Amino acid sequence: MPSSAGTLTRTLPPPPVSVDGPLALFLDMDGVLAALAPTPEAVVADARRTAVLKALDLALKGRMAVISGRTIAEIDRISGGAAPSASGVHGLERRRRDGSLDRAEASARVPEALAAFRDLAAAHPGMIVEDKGVSAGLHYRQAPDAAEAAEALARRLAATTGLDLQPGHMVLELKTPGADKGRALAAFMAEAPFTGATPVMVGDDLTDEAGFRAAERLGGFGVLVGPGRETAARHGLADVRAVLDWLDAIAEAHA
Repeated sequence: MPSSAGTLTRTLPPPPVSVDGPLALFLDMDGVLAALAPTPEAVVADARRTAVLKALDLALKGRMAVISGRTIAEIDRISGGAAPSASGVHGLERRRRDGSLDRAEASARVPEALAAFRDLAAAHPGMIVEDKGVSAGLHYRQAPDAAEAAEALARRLAATTGLDLQPGHMVLELKTPGADKGRALAAFMAEAPFTGATPVMVGDDLTDEAGFRAAERLGGFGVLVGPGRETAARHGLADVRAVLDWLDAIAEAHA
């Protein structure tokens, strides 16, 4: 079923287990492979997740990558090292299957954003500032009353520093410009073993919309996980458990 902006998850059909020709899967981490947690470090490795990813990588002959807002080091920690191909910090770093790494040079304005976020966090207990080198993140899941102040600061910093503002689930990130999940997906698709496959991007957040659109442009589709919203995805899954069950079925079908 074709989609357009405004399509909601409740109207989206579940994704197929197979497509015509080879399949390439691109998976977000938080909210897709792992349930959201109060703090970034509270998400830990899980035996089932690791087993599913290893089976999937084998069944798809390496045509699987995790594309996340987390760093590649965090992807490895949470996946149990089961994602040889990975892109972190919304595409600002990317590891090919052979282990070679591309990483953007950090904007000189990232420290300014970090300092401003830390000043705000000092006044709002529960806020967490995350330094990813190429970006600065401000998590306010544990300080929801400070959402308006956090958003105002992030918008102001984006305007004055030239950093890209990337909102997420109760997190605001100011990142070095020049990358997104869609560009990361396209870069993987231009290389072996992904070349010639049908790309499928699975995500839950606004940051994943660029990946959905890139997959669509390259002959594939997006899968939105979680509550309904405007999306470029053509298919939907309810939650992390539904994602893992679907991935299990893909691994079995392609084994």
